Amino acid sequence: MEINDMKICNETVDVLRNFSTINPSIAFSEGSVLRTISEQKNILAQATVAESFPRDFAVYELNTLLGFISLFEDPDIAFNDSHLTIDDVNSRTGNFTYTDANMITTPPEKNIDVSSAEVSFVLSEDDYKDVVKAAHQLQLPEIVVAGDGKQIKLIASDMKNTSSNVFSCIVGNTDANFNMIFRTENLRFMNGEYNVSISSKGVGHFKNANCELEYWVATEADSSYGA
Repeated sequence: MEINDMKICNETVDVLRNFSTINPSIAFSEGSVLRTISEQKNILAQATVAESFPRDFAVYELNTLLGFISLFEDPDIAFNDSHLTIDDVNSRTGNFTYTDANMITTPPEKNIDVSSAEVSFVLSEDDYKDVVKAAHQLQLPEIVVAGDGKQIKLIASDMKNTSSNVFSCIVGNTDANFNMIFRTENLRFMNGEYNVSISSKGVGHFKNANCELEYWVATEADSSYGA
């Protein structure tokens, strides 16, 4: 059975491309909420998008689907029982087959509770981009949110190498001491300003300040709070 044609806006495509860097597969749920989780289950992401998807379905290679859709001009997408049907104004048409949702890693039903997070600050788009860029350019494996009892710093570093290169910026104030450590490769956010909450229980929550987009990222085992 075919369910209504739908167009997907560029903003939603951007979200899906970002989600494909977290997990190459995704299970769509009926409605406007998109969710994904990394295969290691250390990154969870959720976005509310403009479209309302009419049914549940799963895609094994999300980038392949996005590339396929890009071949069409102003495409309309119909949701069949076993596949998508895509056509456009140039009379091009194509089918894309769903995968079995049991074949992919899917998110838990509930998001992670960070209401008791001890660390919070606002992360500007520039600070986020610059620290991640520095970490990649200097090949630094960790990005640390560090508190020294006065300031909160975002630091690109190699925690196992005391003589490594370092890049840091001040992102807030604190009266606590902590080192909340994230793997650089796990900070795969879309650009933007984020409200950040980090719990000593092992998770950071990054909520976009301007749209319904959020990420939960596990901290590393050698993170510390109050030490």
